[in-house]
Amino acid sequence: MATIKLGIAGTHSTGKSTLVSQLETLLVDRGLRVKRVADVATEALKAGFPILRDHTFESTLWIMSRGVSRELEAGLEADVVLVDRPIMDALAYLFAALAYRGTTLSQEQSEYLLDLARHHSRTYAVICKTVLDSSIPLGPGRDEDLAFRSSVASQLNSVFSKLSLSHRVVVPGPAFIDLLSGDIGAALSS
Repeated sequence: MATIKLGIAGTHSTGKSTLVSQLETLLVDRGLRVKRVADVATEALKAGFPILRDHTFESTLWIMSRGVSRELEAGLEADVVLVDRPIMDALAYLFAALAYRGTTLSQEQSEYLLDLARHHSRTYAVICKTVLDSSIPLGPGRDEDLAFRSSVASQLNSVFSKLSLSHRVVVPGPAFIDLLSGDIGAALSS
């Protein structure tokens, strides 16, 4: 059986981690070996890279590369790898940071990151994207700039469009968990 990956993308405090936890419980209960890959931005910050509104080409490339390597490592010991923040998220945060600062990347830098995301996105059996609901409060310890949070959500939509990514829009609830479980089951069977 080959390892399959499911990525859950979205701006902060939109239910990604909750969805991953629920799905992990269901899959483990079905006897599958499941590994999680979570947001690596905190690791980037500890390594000295800027994040959030200060994202750069280099910090984004580091986050994307580290995410890919963590996914590969998780796949060594799992039937299913659940990715809470696939690499497309890093692009959305970068583009939101650039818009916030009124700066841009060179065309070469932009194409490099988009090409990396485009090629790597093909490794996911299923990609999901959360929808920002501004009425849901931020989680504890989250960046409180609501305009930036909204910009990230908008930029993520743009990234998905630029990459022509097929994806499921997350609809919270048990029916959606069952739907994803069926997607994973079908991917494992093929």
